[in-house]
Amino acid sequence: MSKVKDIRKIEEEARKEEREIVRDVIEDFKKRAEARKSFDTIWKINMNFLMGNQYCNIGYGGEIEESDRQFFWQEREVFNHIAPIFDIRYAKLTKIKPDINVLPVTNDERDKQAAKVSKKIYRSIKNKLDIDGKVAQGIKWSEVCGTAFYKVTWNGEVGQVVGLGEDGQRIKSGEVDFSVVSPFEIYPDSAVHESLDECQSIIHARAYTTTQIKSMYGIDVQGSDINTFSLDNVSVGIGGLGFNGTVPKIIDTLQTDSAIVIERYNRPSKDYPKGRLTIVAGDKLVYDGDLPYAIGVDGEPDFPFVRQTSIEEPGCFWGTSVIERLIPVQRAYNAVKNRKHEFINRLSLGVLSVEDGSVDLDNLEDEGLCPGKVLVYRQGASEPKYLQTESLPTGLNDEEEKLLDEFNKISGVSDLLSATSVSSSMSGAALELLISQDETRLNASVESIRAAFKNVAQKVLKLYKQYATFPRIAKIIGENGQVEMFYFSSSDVSSDDVELENQSDGTQSLTQRREMIFNLLDKGVLYDENGQLSNRMKAKLLDMLGLGIWENAQDVRELHIKKAGNENLKMLDGVSCRVSEIDDNELHISEHIAFMLGEDFEKAKAKNSNIENIFIEHIRAHKNSSEV
Repeated sequence: MSKVKDIRKIEEEARKEEREIVRDVIEDFKKRAEARKSFDTIWKINMNFLMGNQYCNIGYGGEIEESDRQFFWQEREVFNHIAPIFDIRYAKLTKIKPDINVLPVTNDERDKQAAKVSKKIYRSIKNKLDIDGKVAQGIKWSEVCGTAFYKVTWNGEVGQVVGLGEDGQRIKSGEVDFSVVSPFEIYPDSAVHESLDECQSIIHARAYTTTQIKSMYGIDVQGSDINTFSLDNVSVGIGGLGFNGTVPKIIDTLQTDSAIVIERYNRPSKDYPKGRLTIVAGDKLVYDGDLPYAIGVDGEPDFPFVRQTSIEEPGCFWGTSVIERLIPVQRAYNAVKNRKHEFINRLSLGVLSVEDGSVDLDNLEDEGLCPGKVLVYRQGASEPKYLQTESLPTGLNDEEEKLLDEFNKISGVSDLLSATSVSSSMSGAALELLISQDETRLNASVESIRAAFKNVAQKVLKLYKQYATFPRIAKIIGENGQVEMFYFSSSDVSSDDVELENQSDGTQSLTQRREMIFNLLDKGVLYDENGQLSNRMKAKLLDMLGLGIWENAQDVRELHIKKAGNENLKMLDGVSCRVSEIDDNELHISEHIAFMLGEDFEKAKAKNSNIENIFIEHIRAHKNSSEV
């Protein structure tokens, strides 16, 4: 009986501890949500202005309020210049699709091959998870709200079936899970941290239905109405004299039968050497333990998030959006355009001067002085007449032009094809200079996107190194239509030192890259000491020009290079390889000699001196074959 009481006491203490953990996480989440409230309002204002709802303000309680017309005749049209600026920036930034290079740990040939495998792994997962498409989605969030996040985790419920468990359930190999996270779901421990590296703790919170929570965690939680926001078309009193318009706006809605799932990540500390992850769904504790992902520096546990910003803000975790800077200009532009239209209405409709009691005012207000109207007025009274109005003030036109120019200066982008500064007499060098200046203001956003690409690639490789224990098959489809299948496991990922391909400009187009390559060819930079292009250089140039599919001979060269590499590994194990009549002897000899100059060959030769003879005999056979 005492044992039963002890067990009940232990269970009660465990439940009490769980309740305290849940209470601590929920209170922490509420504090962070309150501290981030002002940023939420700014992001919603940005989204409203982008969609065309530009007569909204922040009220005294921090909520977004719609402003009403002051007079029934007031013009309240929206002349949205923020949307096309957003489209131009988005179109230019989505062209950034940098490729990666994985640097080998050492100069050994095996490490070089492992680095190539790591690069292939990333290329295969990049196509499989549509990383480019999701980064484009992240660019939308960063351009509207100033900040976007990517979440890189491991999903053990998907992938290839590798066996059956004791209960008969299928065991799967798992796969990387890559998703875009909006800034509305991220809560740092402090808004004054300038990066994720400075944060000691971060919360990812999102509302799910109770059915989704049951599917994800296998627990039942109490559902409730969760306040969220959505897009809707609502009449907000825009338009001109005599009509109203409808624009989309962000409105608060309730998501029924739902609960908030809170994931709190803590970095490794003295109390928690491996970090801490606590997951709370509704009012129930789902998980409380070590950080599961060893994706930090030197394989340390770390947050599975990557941060991307549009414009960095000094001393602030959240970036700034260009839309936020354009809102005052957009308000002023709407005001100038509407005042001009009101002035034109007065010119076209006129303003009547009527003596009191001389005419039927109700009839005159309803019909005005329409053509053919018989106007009856009191005998002896003055007849109604239009007041004389002045012409449109030139100051309004000047102000409109200044505001249009201010849009371009603040946003840093412009449509050069429609810009008045571009004339038909401009030289190509002058146009190129204008384009270069137009792209310069995007450099901050470009560098943030490139850094996010690099960080995502590193985390993907580290996750495979940690979880890809079972051999798995992947494929790569090249630009020239080649399909390559290869096997790999965690042991093949020996390096996660990722570098982006060198590019002079993140927004460089295919035409600019081709022109640069042709200039380098004209200058002789790409030729060897004999004034010839090597086979590897030819293949690389054709790939960079996007013409690899036109030249099947380059595919054969690439196959010869791969065949020579496989022969190197076989001969390194002491196996002699026969020279075939179809071998490209020049290519094979170059590959074999390059391998013999590496450290892998020296280490193998120290263990087995006969390996050098195997290589030399094989190279001599290639030379004899080429002389025949």
